[in-house]
Amino acid sequence: MQVRIAFGKVSSEGVAALRGVEAYVRRCGLERSLLELVRMRASQINRCGYCLDMHSKDARVAGESEQRLYVLPAWREAPFYTERERAALEWTEALTLVSQEGVSDELYERVRQHFSEKELVDLTLAITTINTWNRLAIAFRSEVGSYQPAVGD
Repeated sequence: MQVRIAFGKVSSEGVAALRGVEAYVRRCGLERSLLELVRMRASQINRCGYCLDMHSKDARVAGESEQRLYVLPAWREAPFYTERERAALEWTEALTLVSQEGVSDELYERVRQHFSEKELVDLTLAITTINTWNRLAIAFRSEVGSYQPAVGD
């Protein structure tokens, strides 16, 4: 598929603002492995090839196992995700698909057991940000496979 718009060049100020949120999320204190799992899961749901390529590479550079990445769509059945990761993945799915079922009080209470108020807001920022990136990459057909992770990232 051909790229429709190089959105980062066309709206550099808007993309810079989004990168500012990303920079905050990277330093907010949430575990990098958790953030990459969340980014991968949202990108799977949204079927964003560009972001799946990017975050699978970033996760591997950060030391994530191939097994956990491969089985991520079936995380509920797999024994190798922590309870905190499971809560984050469930929150990710609910927010990514928010128009389908909303976010129940029961889910909020389950997730809240694993995250402080600040962590939950930061996790939500991470989820909403990846959903925004997914929509940009899908709408404007970012070139899948072109991403290279930063050395030493």
